[in-house]
Amino acid sequence: MNYQIELEKILSLLEKNIPIENRPKLLLHACCAPCSSYVLEFLASFFDITILYYNPNIFPDEEYKRRLEELKKFLPEFFPAKENSVKLVEDYYIPQEFYDAIKIKENPELAKEPEKGERCRRCYEFRLKRAFEFAKKNNFDYFCTTLSISPFKDSEKINQIGKELSECANGKPKWLFSDFKKKGGFLRSLELSKEFSLYRQQYCGCIFSAENSSKTHGQ
Repeated sequence: MNYQIELEKILSLLEKNIPIENRPKLLLHACCAPCSSYVLEFLASFFDITILYYNPNIFPDEEYKRRLEELKKFLPEFFPAKENSVKLVEDYYIPQEFYDAIKIKENPELAKEPEKGERCRRCYEFRLKRAFEFAKKNNFDYFCTTLSISPFKDSEKINQIGKELSECANGKPKWLFSDFKKKGGFLRSLELSKEFSLYRQQYCGCIFSAENSSKTHGQ
């Protein structure tokens, strides 16, 4: 399935730039400002968007806070977010829940996996479950994530997890299919990051990706 085409089909059924009170409510899980930039530019005129910053996988605490603060600073400066009243919710940060969710103690071999492997799939599922639960509890029409904008993330796995979560709840909320890296989305996020001088991290977020990135770059 071409997930970006599926997204465009949904958007074609929605009116653009209608009053916010009449737009579908979208809960958008986000990991950082750079990944949010193009996604918001693309979606903000179609949905009433609330960003959920839920990322207990990020290591260390200082990195978690830095990415959050960058996102907080960016939103009021970015016209699509400001014009369309995009909101931000910071969820709780308990790193141990991430380690428990990926079962790293039981499967220590996952620590050395490259991106897109089973460790990452478990991380997608862990964060998307929380986004789904938050969206369902707060009566959102759709939920989604910015994760698919990264070339290092597996869009097939991300969309399959979101689809299954939605189906288990009879489509309430609906999963918003996407592959934001397509059609120049990732490149546009790089342009916006440069334009707004956004901090772009050198690793995905968890301690394992940080260690693997350091080895790859000879640090």
